[in-house]
Amino acid sequence: MYQWQRHIIVVALLGCALAAMAAKEADFTVVIDPGHGGKDIGCQGRSAREKDITLSVSKLLGEMIKKEYGKKVDVVYTRTTDTYLTLQDRADKANNAKGDLFISIHVNSVDKKNKNRSRISGTSVYTCGLHKSDNNLQVAMRENSVMELEEDYAEVYQGFDPTSSESYIIFELSQNRHLQQSIDFADRAQKRLVKTAGRVDKEVRQAGFWVLWATSMPSVLVELDFICNPTQETFLKSKAGQEKCAQALYEAFKEYYSSQKKK
Repeated sequence: MYQWQRHIIVVALLGCALAAMAAKEADFTVVIDPGHGGKDIGCQGRSAREKDITLSVSKLLGEMIKKEYGKKVDVVYTRTTDTYLTLQDRADKANNAKGDLFISIHVNSVDKKNKNRSRISGTSVYTCGLHKSDNNLQVAMRENSVMELEEDYAEVYQGFDPTSSESYIIFELSQNRHLQQSIDFADRAQKRLVKTAGRVDKEVRQAGFWVLWATSMPSVLVELDFICNPTQETFLKSKAGQEKCAQALYEAFKEYYSSQKKK
């Protein structure tokens, strides 16, 4: 073998080694899911839309994580623009990325007939599980109802009806093997949203969200606050309010990441 041939082989092997090292540089993948998007507007306030708030907060959160951890943590978004995704699309993106944590970001609301609509406030972080109350079930039904925008949703979701309480038996029969880790992050996020973002504490909750059930990793769904309350809407659509919410979730992520590395 000529010297130049050996040189080419060495360079090629070195290139492969460096590529492998670069691929393994990230030791954690967080998937950030901005709720709704495109034709799915989500909840609406007087002037703000859920899909816009969730995208903004998600991007702020992702940038904070990137700035702190660089290549050690891979940040994956389910969407970065105003595009429509099905619930299964979101779960598939998270699973394909082999995520270590899934954070779905939303804002809350109540029915227009609710007398407390303009006064209700507070943040809740959900994990997938049993519906401990009718309120939890109603939130899950609203978030899952985006399925109905799909023409063949009954086939795609294997007969699951987001409006039927009977369909939610699936969540009672399914054991989430990542539930304890999900609760761990949810608890940290809830505390930070109260302390850092100044939100009213409406506690960590469990409910049957399809997007959490279908992701094979610790997963939470965050309801930042109630957009139907004009005061909270003003906070949620403001740059300062969005930064506070992102900062709170970032602090929770930092704590969770550190605890997982120790384990």
